[in-house]
Amino acid sequence: MAVETAAAKYSSSSWPWSNKRFFVAQITLRILATAFSLAAVSLMITGTQTVLVFLVQMKVTYSSSSAWRFLFGANIVTCILSVLSLIFVCLISRSASHMKYFLLFLHDMVTMVLLISGCAAASAIGYVGKYGELKMGWGAVCGFAPKFCNRSTISLVLSYLAFLCYMGLTILSAHKLMSRATE
Repeated sequence: MAVETAAAKYSSSSWPWSNKRFFVAQITLRILATAFSLAAVSLMITGTQTVLVFLVQMKVTYSSSSAWRFLFGANIVTCILSVLSLIFVCLISRSASHMKYFLLFLHDMVTMVLLISGCAAASAIGYVGKYGELKMGWGAVCGFAPKFCNRSTISLVLSYLAFLCYMGLTILSAHKLMSRATE
């Protein structure tokens, strides 16, 4: 009985510094997600390469593939939403309500799903670009355009890091929402 009372008294939501730690974690992860997605976008834009294949000059760029265009768009949307949600988090740190935490959770979850879908699409095309798919007759292109492939790989890794930030944000938001529900 005394143990249950002590546990209830010091639950994760009742610690005096838990709110401060929550908002510091939220702000840090949102800034990191913004930086990762912005860096991924800049690498995609600057990752163009002109190559000579069988005496034909071709320009290889992210816009050549619908999957890479989708990841580009997902990263831009993530960057914009991260900045907007950073402002929202700063505002709710002053006056928080259950509804605001729920909206934050929904935002984080939708952004996380958008990012992982873009990452998955680009990963599939990136794999085919790097290794080819001989059964379908698709050859690997990374041997012809190594600069493009290297920058695309780094951009994809940065996008996955932004996804991991949003996965952490979703877990934090869900935890905060659940801890407020039990208060």
